[in-house]
Amino acid sequence: MPTSVRLDRKTEAVVRRLARQTRRTKSEVIREAIARMAEQVGGPPRGDSAYAAVEDLLGIAHGGPSDLARRADKAFQDLLVHRQAPR
Repeated sequence: MPTSVRLDRKTEAVVRRLARQTRRTKSEVIREAIARMAEQVGGPPRGDSAYAAVEDLLGIAHGGPSDLARRADKAFQDLLVHRQAPR
């Protein structure tokens, strides 16, 4: 997928030099740099879905009401009633 990136002169010279020294295209040099940074920050993404974005968080919570999803409408109603109650 085409992407445009603006580089300052110093960075452009570094990319050009790395491409020449490694016999790669500038695009390959930039892609590899991004991949290495992604590994340092936390590894490559597992996918583009919403599930992939939170899958490492699923199943880590314990406790709480087991029927919370089934009674969400009641919990929301209670919250509204509590907010409207005079203080």
